[in-house]
Amino acid sequence: MHIHRIAAFTSEGLGGNPAGVVLADRLPPAEEMQRVAAQVGYSETVFSCPNGDGSWLTRYYSPEAEVAFCGHATIALGAVLGQAFGPATYPLTLANNRIEVAAEKRDGEWMSVLRSPPTRSAIAKPELLSEALEIFRYSANELDPTLAPCVAHGGLDHLVVPLHSRAALARMDYDLDEGRRFMRTHAIGTVAFVFSESDRRFQARNAFAIGGVLEDPATGAAAAAFAGMLRDLGRVKEGEIVIMQGVDMGQPCRIEVAFTAELGAPVNVRGKASVIG
Repeated sequence: MHIHRIAAFTSEGLGGNPAGVVLADRLPPAEEMQRVAAQVGYSETVFSCPNGDGSWLTRYYSPEAEVAFCGHATIALGAVLGQAFGPATYPLTLANNRIEVAAEKRDGEWMSVLRSPPTRSAIAKPELLSEALEIFRYSANELDPTLAPCVAHGGLDHLVVPLHSRAALARMDYDLDEGRRFMRTHAIGTVAFVFSESDRRFQARNAFAIGGVLEDPATGAAAAAFAGMLRDLGRVKEGEIVIMQGVDMGQPCRIEVAFTAELGAPVNVRGKASVIG
């Protein structure tokens, strides 16, 4: 089994979120995929094989459990498929969805664009938000008063908490076990804290305790969910946004999301990828 190690959502050739990518004739047993993901140790490893219907059967594993969808691993998968079979759009059959990833080479770098599952969002319940603020050691007066916290979906549910200052975002901290319990109890994929630099540019940090990782440097699924949330709330009705993530980890990542004004429609998440040396 050959494991490609790819940094997804790199920024000016730096940073990126590492993902393992395995292409196979057919998927290994679930326990084998879980073992490999734990051994690789990245926040996600993606396994993909031809499905017989023109699509690629695709599954995602964190070091601790299978994940229904992972954006940065899909960006990495696109780059590997592009390297192996050439620039093209590749349909993917996931555990619960069908999506696609397109790969092309630009100025010597692989660029992947994933088309997300449909998006949806709802204002976070007060008790859920209150519990999250306690776990992550924030007070209510540190929230952005112009953007409501939401549970947003773009393949997975994410609790998105907008903060009013970059300084507040920089000091995100929590206990991993406590965060894992919270995410498992409420079936949340990540808790995403965001700061609005402008209407179309954001800084983000994503806690991924449910996957055994304190923080994810780039989270394409959460970026898709956040874009859908902005559209639902009328903050950004259509066009493109840029999300910078991983900066506080020393792994700067750039995530670009393009979307139409159609509520609930899938969005396009774009990022560069490179082989990890």
